[in-house]
Amino acid sequence: MTEAFDSTRAKQAMIAYCTKKGALAFGVGDVDALEKIAPKGHGPRDMLPRVKSVISIGVGGGTKGAWAADAKTLAYIGDTETTAYRIAYGLAFLIEREYGARAIFCPPDMDPEKGARTPMQSLKLHAEIAGIGARSMAGDILLHPEFGMMFYASVFTELEIPADAPMEINPCPHPSCVKLYKKSGKTPCMQFCPVDCISGTISEDGKVAEMHYDAHACATMSQQYEAIPNILLDMMDAKDPIERGMAVHSPENQLIWYKLSIGAGELLSLCYECMRVCPITQTALMADPVARGRGMRQKVAEAKAQAYAELDVEAGPSV
Repeated sequence: MTEAFDSTRAKQAMIAYCTKKGALAFGVGDVDALEKIAPKGHGPRDMLPRVKSVISIGVGGGTKGAWAADAKTLAYIGDTETTAYRIAYGLAFLIEREYGARAIFCPPDMDPEKGARTPMQSLKLHAEIAGIGARSMAGDILLHPEFGMMFYASVFTELEIPADAPMEINPCPHPSCVKLYKKSGKTPCMQFCPVDCISGTISEDGKVAEMHYDAHACATMSQQYEAIPNILLDMMDAKDPIERGMAVHSPENQLIWYKLSIGAGELLSLCYECMRVCPITQTALMADPVARGRGMRQKVAEAKAQAYAELDVEAGPSV
């Protein structure tokens, strides 16, 4: 007789696996809720018809040192999303091996029928419904009160796992951002965005009332899949061979060809300046490796102190 399936125990085993591999957050999104919110043709069941659970995994951003680096360096070392993808891919195999239920690593890619702006699935929506992130003023990046900005990956499975609820309280805007907004009409992410792609308003009670993200302005500067068509247009519009050669071989454009040739992940990266000045990302206890190490050491010390205290109580007064 096969052992009865314990969904709660299975979920704990998955959390342990993902944590060991480097994930900071783990949540399960309600499939029906995702189906109601996702655009037509982009719900979980459009990808895996019998899906019963959508698992979302979050990994931390760059190191503490990365945030202190200059902007062009940060563009190369601030992206850790491939770590999330690797963990999710392994989790899909673990689910099939251990529980005999079909599972897939949800591709983070764009829909080939919709172009470079429409993903096949919204990993951000998965994370939001799974309760491991909330939408922020900063380009609608998800933020977590403990972990700040994270990169996300998703796993779909036909295994039914207990779902989590979305976060009850959005950490954005931070109280310091509200204070700055009241003085200047801008939050730090608005003020320091190099292309002014972030705008919005904060209500009297200190919550995001409206936010606007100009994805085109952001992508044109930081994501080269937007820049490559412009290079081709410059080549076609060139008046002579010299101008055409400059369009292809200028230092800035040579860097794009370099990234393409080595498959650099930074080809799709962001500039991160909004997150560099975000107090949630920069000050949350578990938002960076230095703080996480300090926080974990503190938790271990507190657990030891509590254990010793309980031991002393049980042992009674010394003779």
